[in-house]
Amino acid sequence: MLTFEVSDMTCGHCVGVITKAVQAVDPSAKLQFNLAAHQVQIESAQADAQKWSDAITAAGYTPLPLRADAAPVALDVPPRRSGCGSGCGCA
Repeated sequence: MLTFEVSDMTCGHCVGVITKAVQAVDPSAKLQFNLAAHQVQIESAQADAQKWSDAITAAGYTPLPLRADAAPVALDVPPRRSGCGSGCGCA
């Protein structure tokens, strides 16, 4: 299972967009979300951390992979933004 911090994931809309992006890569992937901690866990045998990071980034979010000890792992990700951008009013 891989864990990502997605600080610009702020609401249920964000969860839906990320779920759709991940399941486009692997329809059988299992996801768990913690909105308060801005984290998503992905369980799948079909992709590595970079593939999931790319999918979440393409959906408009800024994932930061976390190792099991919760230390950030550097990948090529764009700058963070605020709010989900869907117009739902989250910040």
